[in-house]
Amino acid sequence: MLRDGHYNLKLNVGIFDIFFKNLKIEIFHHQTSNFLLFSIFVIMKWEQIIGQQSVKNLLKDSIRDSRVGHAQLFVGEEGFGVLPLALAMAQEIFEKENPASAHKIENLNHLDLHFSFPVFTEKNVSLSKRFFDNFREMVLQNPYASFDDWTSFLESENKQFFISADEAEDIGQRFTLKSFEGGSKILIVWRADKMNDAAANKILKFLEEPPKNTYIILCAPSTNDILPTILSRCQLVNIPRINDEDILKSLQNVEAAKEIAYESQGDWNLAKSLSENNVVTSEFETLFIQWVRNAFQAKKKPEVLREIVKWARQISEWNREKQMKFLNYCIEIFRLAMLQNYGNDNLVYKKLSEGNFNWSAFSKFIHGANIVSIVEEITDASYHISRNANSKIVLTDMGIKLTRYIHKASS
Repeated sequence: MLRDGHYNLKLNVGIFDIFFKNLKIEIFHHQTSNFLLFSIFVIMKWEQIIGQQSVKNLLKDSIRDSRVGHAQLFVGEEGFGVLPLALAMAQEIFEKENPASAHKIENLNHLDLHFSFPVFTEKNVSLSKRFFDNFREMVLQNPYASFDDWTSFLESENKQFFISADEAEDIGQRFTLKSFEGGSKILIVWRADKMNDAAANKILKFLEEPPKNTYIILCAPSTNDILPTILSRCQLVNIPRINDEDILKSLQNVEAAKEIAYESQGDWNLAKSLSENNVVTSEFETLFIQWVRNAFQAKKKPEVLREIVKWARQISEWNREKQMKFLNYCIEIFRLAMLQNYGNDNLVYKKLSEGNFNWSAFSKFIHGANIVSIVEEITDASYHISRNANSKIVLTDMGIKLTRYIHKASS
């Protein structure tokens, strides 16, 4: 699959211009049926990153003025561009020190650029370097890839992925060696929130006494699972969602681009997935409608509560990240319903319609008297799931409470 830093992928021709216009593409084969075979060579430079201009300016200025902290924590969802920004920053640092070697980061071959990321235990070993070729392949295909994409890429969705104490020790050993290019060494820890306590404590020591000319970039979707002592030693860089306008620019010539841009909530990985699969009625939509319909019926048919329990059980079988994404989706749909109810139809970019769902009738039940309670309940559920609570119990409780909130009269 890999040839001289190039990847051979089959891509739908209609999607090609959309998703890979930010990459250097070399066609080396012929057209077959409705597909073309391409060679993709990723260039991780500032201009290839979607949006985030203010963050890019901040990082570039810190490098230019030699104000780069030895430890930084990039906080934001993968689809916001956290890893692409970290890679672009690493390339800029190497470029400043040794322009002749900086290009090696473009296909992740720079010997002074190191990675750490969550993996599962195999034969009592939990070291990311055993899976680096897989990780490299995924990132070269899609640097905006999510944690779910990573577990799927390894076909190991049901295994526990984490960053171990052995991994932290291995990092320390790697950084005892001298720089291959004679300049700085950079470590990017992707999904640092997956460190277990033993690993976090060892990484803390590494942050406290880093080797000379070492830069460490931790990447995490939030600070919730990062030790406070690690936070105190890192320069925090918040990566916000990508502006809808920037998402739209990258979705040129895509059907329903505006809807996809809004639905993705600034997450390019999600926007790409929605476009690639031409998703109109998603799994989330189906389950949201099922939940709402059961909630409406439960007042007159208490036996319907059993269906809510089954609904919660189904969702609880997903991994934690997918459950939390679904809950965020629910919050957004309730928000859109309230906007619809108050006559702001121009702001409602998505109206559910699967299975003859009556969006207009539903929206009349979402108003100022219940929206706060509904959103708080979903937010609380998301928080408890993020803290490893029993998701079946949490989702069942939340699902049943909606039956009360949704029938609350408007004031």
